[in-house]
Amino acid sequence: MTVQTFIPNGAKAASENTVTQPTHTTDVSIKKLYIETQGCQMNEYDSHRMADLLGDSHGYILTSNPNEADILLMNTCSIREKAQEKVFSELGRWRKLKDKNPDLVIGVGGCVASQEGDNIQKRAPYVDMIFGPQTLHRLPQMLDQHNAQVEKPKKDKIKLVDISFPDIEKFDFLPEPRVEGFKAFVSIMEGCSKYCSFCVVPYTRGEEVSRPLDDVLAEIAGLAEKGVREISLLGQNVNGYRGETFEGGICTFPELLRLVAEIPGIGRLRYTTSHPLEFSDELIQCYEDLPQMVSHLHLPVQSGSNDVLKAMKRNHTIDVYIDKIAKLRKIRPDMHLSSDFIIGFPGETDENFAETLQFIKDLDFDHSYSFVYSKRPGTPASDLPDTTPEQVKKERLAQVQKVIKQSSIEKTDAMLGKIERVLIEKVSDQDPNILIGTADNTRLVTFVGDASWVGRFAEIEITEIKTLNFVYGELLNLEPDVA
Repeated sequence: MTVQTFIPNGAKAASENTVTQPTHTTDVSIKKLYIETQGCQMNEYDSHRMADLLGDSHGYILTSNPNEADILLMNTCSIREKAQEKVFSELGRWRKLKDKNPDLVIGVGGCVASQEGDNIQKRAPYVDMIFGPQTLHRLPQMLDQHNAQVEKPKKDKIKLVDISFPDIEKFDFLPEPRVEGFKAFVSIMEGCSKYCSFCVVPYTRGEEVSRPLDDVLAEIAGLAEKGVREISLLGQNVNGYRGETFEGGICTFPELLRLVAEIPGIGRLRYTTSHPLEFSDELIQCYEDLPQMVSHLHLPVQSGSNDVLKAMKRNHTIDVYIDKIAKLRKIRPDMHLSSDFIIGFPGETDENFAETLQFIKDLDFDHSYSFVYSKRPGTPASDLPDTTPEQVKKERLAQVQKVIKQSSIEKTDAMLGKIERVLIEKVSDQDPNILIGTADNTRLVTFVGDASWVGRFAEIEITEIKTLNFVYGELLNLEPDVA
């Protein structure tokens, strides 16, 4: 499980909220907020919004030091095994901070909170607020409720728990996103209705609900006006987006991509996480028609064995996946492909694994998120018999990661002498004459340039391979600002 401390560059001062929420009087003293983020990009996005909410409503600023915080928030992820125990382990450390400072407020959000709300109350009664992914927008009100009952006797205090699933309501109450650089994530849908046998997401984030089209476009247009040049669309099943239009119709994901590409200022489009079932011919056509679409795709497959895919209830076959990638690479021969792989799923035989390994070699993946299978409580797969020794699973995983790493090395090496379109993001800390940007394939590219170019796209010829994800180059062409 990835653990990341969320620290954006500063926070907004308290201001009147433009949505229909109560306003608050900010204390003169500086109040500090610490957020620990676990897991996926959706959680990172949610953590940014938590900071925006409490910055706008109560004037909290962010800190990287939990010891100096007035509020500690943990945004949890339940994808990996023993996620709950890792949460309780961290909460145990936070309890020591609360023993020293009884006024410290502790909140637990995210998927573990949604799944284990009752258990958190029992095992960690010192936690003040428990909220799910769909109710993070209610944090200011929960904090007000907490503050209002601080002086009450312990027996009269009400536990603040909200792990309900109020559809897409949260986006109506979130403040305008803060811009920190030239890239931004935009969540366009929540939940998943695929019910893969191994996955806990439908139970912790609910079924698929898409944001209205106009809301999504308005958010992206606002970001573009503030200098954002690359948008990453987010959703548990992002290409299954079905957003209601102003006229009452439905906008599909390919249609959304075409509309976003028309927004002035947006020069690059990414999205994650997608599902093969929703990877339609209409979506593939976008890669031919829209130059903003990057030549990089993350399309989770989970296994290269049809038998395992059936047990996973993925509802597609390997042939279907291969056919879609072949169509895509016919349009974009330079397409870099990444995926998710679960190794050692219950019932996976040596033959099944051999099929997966060969599949990985044939598709020539650039990167992967690959893990040994973790049993998630409450999912259908948790009841499947699993006789494969753990050591065998780890050995299989090592083989997969070795093959994909070698492929990634070869793809980086192949960049030498090629021309890459790069979004210039910053000036090097070591040398003011060196600029750093990102290529379509996510590699960092450095080259000599002027600081005034930051925020623009450039064509760079790659002249030296530094590391797996870091290359040097020379400027060939500086594109006009896309705004």
